[in-house]
Amino acid sequence: MGLAVAGLLSAGLAATSSAVPAPRGTTITASATGGPAGEKALKPYMGWSSYSMQVYAPPGNQWITAAQLKAQSDAMHEKLQPYGYEYINIDAGWNGDIDGYGRPVPSTTLYPDGLQDVIDHIHANGQKVGLYGIPGIGQSLIDANLPVYGAPECRTGDLPVQPLQKADYWGLGFKIDFSKPCAQKYIDSIADLYASWGVNFLKFDSVTPGSGISDLSLDARNDVKAWSQALARHGIWLELSWALDINYADYWKQYANGWRIDWDVECYCPGQALTTWQNIARLFPKLADWWRHAGPGGWNDLDSLNVGNGQMDGLTRDERRTAATLWAVSAAPMYIGNDMTRLDSYGLELLTNREVIAVNQAGRPAQPVSTKTNRQVWFSLNPDSTYTVALFNLGQTDADMTVNWSDLGLDGAANVRDLWARKDLGQFASGFTAKDVPIHGVRLLKVTPQKNSGIRVNDDDLRVSYDGAWERNGNREVPAVSEPLTVTVTDSASAKAGVTNAGERTIEVNNDDSQIVYTGSWSRSTGRGLGDYLDDVQYTETNGDAFSYSFVGTGVDYVTEKHNSQGDVDIYVDGQFKQTVSTYQEDGRGAQQVVYSISDLPNGTHTIRGVKKSGQFMLLDKLNVRQESLLNPDTATFDKGAPADVSVQIGRDPGEVVAVSKAGTDLVKGTDYTVDGGVVTIKKEYLAAQPTGTTKLDFRFRGDYRDDVHATTVNGAAINFTFQGNGVEWSTALAPDQGEADVYLDGKLVRRVNLHNDARVTARQVFTAANLKDGQHTVRIVKVSGDVLRNDTIRYTIAK
Repeated sequence: MGLAVAGLLSAGLAATSSAVPAPRGTTITASATGGPAGEKALKPYMGWSSYSMQVYAPPGNQWITAAQLKAQSDAMHEKLQPYGYEYINIDAGWNGDIDGYGRPVPSTTLYPDGLQDVIDHIHANGQKVGLYGIPGIGQSLIDANLPVYGAPECRTGDLPVQPLQKADYWGLGFKIDFSKPCAQKYIDSIADLYASWGVNFLKFDSVTPGSGISDLSLDARNDVKAWSQALARHGIWLELSWALDINYADYWKQYANGWRIDWDVECYCPGQALTTWQNIARLFPKLADWWRHAGPGGWNDLDSLNVGNGQMDGLTRDERRTAATLWAVSAAPMYIGNDMTRLDSYGLELLTNREVIAVNQAGRPAQPVSTKTNRQVWFSLNPDSTYTVALFNLGQTDADMTVNWSDLGLDGAANVRDLWARKDLGQFASGFTAKDVPIHGVRLLKVTPQKNSGIRVNDDDLRVSYDGAWERNGNREVPAVSEPLTVTVTDSASAKAGVTNAGERTIEVNNDDSQIVYTGSWSRSTGRGLGDYLDDVQYTETNGDAFSYSFVGTGVDYVTEKHNSQGDVDIYVDGQFKQTVSTYQEDGRGAQQVVYSISDLPNGTHTIRGVKKSGQFMLLDKLNVRQESLLNPDTATFDKGAPADVSVQIGRDPGEVVAVSKAGTDLVKGTDYTVDGGVVTIKKEYLAAQPTGTTKLDFRFRGDYRDDVHATTVNGAAINFTFQGNGVEWSTALAPDQGEADVYLDGKLVRRVNLHNDARVTARQVFTAANLKDGQHTVRIVKVSGDVLRNDTIRYTIAK
């Protein structure tokens, strides 16, 4: 639930406790994720939530009545429960009053026979029940100064922080002072009450940092911790909402079983639709940042999956299947928001495909190969060495889409099965192409590697576990990059060589660049004659629409027009909210204005994302990307009248030069160019054969696999990986700040490896073990010495 919750709130909420349900980083430790539900949260839950129908129903409609909830429970029991759906979650509005201890009392209007009667009905159907709450304590509870149940020495009037501070997004209650032992006792008393009713789940809304407020002016982390501890004694699932701040992901993982990563999926279109395609599409860039934070114990929550009735959902058939696929491959809690008494045949087909459900319940959140285009390949590596692959067409036309096995980390042939069609498609040597994937459509595949295939596992894969304090990247990674050398070829004997020294260079990226991903309903306007860069812009009129662009560099500018028809834009860099910028200008029109700029980023891969927040229009003109050049010089002149080799000093170890190419064709090393120490020399014979004018040569430099590493500074910290096969390799960086590491295989120390090198180099194979007995093996790598230990990839071989 998000902004619209206030419209559902009863007058009683602000007068009651934090538990009174309203009518509506990067450090890795050895501990597993998981909140109070414990082993019950080892896979995403499946079920139903009332909220989508509550806001779809006409205003004033009391949708969560006893009769309606029983009807939904019975419909689930008949249609969906055999497939794993089991939670009936009652959202905002179930409470009516408070008891003499400040604890919630269910509405007698909604539940004339008592909420317990409804809960018993749900339980009798073999299902579980969830309720709703928010942080803080209401003014009337403070004023009433009631005793806390089981702790008569505690009074509700003593619980808030003084002076009073707002506790939730809507300003319904006040912040609780959890430094006082009575605060935890109060939360415990409500959790105990819920448990006595048979409650299995609590949705905790308006959690900050998040819920549109991340400046710590509101901070519900202590509430989350208190509720987690209170619910853990009863094994009750704790789900946090909404749009949680990713900077605090480790905290959410420690105390909760799930966390909403974005705003509400509902479109708030009463009687018209439950959701829109835009509200689905905006989840892709969010998941590109969040996917690695999900796993057994805690899951990325995408909100209700509204695909059960084409006359209500607000999505096309292809969009409905794409949404169901996204929830499945993301290992998101698979709870629907439709009226389950009105599911259509296609909705049932989507929601009851056992192979797709198995993908979701495997708990292997997918990651994107790249988000640089609107045709995206997402994949996950399963414990049995198969891959789940989704081909998402987020573009505006049908398209053939290809997944290359090498992009997954697979070396070898594989069998392919279409999971939606339930059809085997055959064996493919190096990849698979799906023909005519429709607009906003998807293909969902199971890829099974064949005998003797090799599988490369990245450092951030969920199958890799870490003991001790580890950090992903932290400016210890080196990205793969391509650097241009521009050579002006002349045939004048009087021409003089021109050189531009290396340093920072700026690349102007126009709004129509194919690597910019637009989410939502964007259009392009050309020939405006208003001073735009290259005389064009991209624009949208819908709040929530966004652009994102991934780049290698140290800084970026967002350049756009300013005008009184425009408003605010939220800027995110690498998934972290940076600031809200204004593109409003009261008088006149300002072309090519830098409205946001960031510099001094670590020289590596970054993503900028802009999200429309207000105003009639949001525009993107161009992005300026600043990069540190690895070439010195990065421009030169070659004179055919006085031919001479062109030498370039490179800013990395020479072994990191993968290739030098022109227009996609590699030059021949040794013939067209040579590498000697830190100098690459382009031979005059090659340059003399080029036409006069500008010749652009691309220098490709190797980087860490997928441009990331995990690193630790603590001796004794370890990497663990279990696989089924007959061979294993470990590849990682060598660097001056590294020392030695011990490698154990199946519990036995087999080698101490030296990872020190005078220069930082990438992707070096440092350990291999072949001809193992085919079976399950575990490799463990332990830091022994040096300032840092980096982990990049582990590769294993399938024997059969």
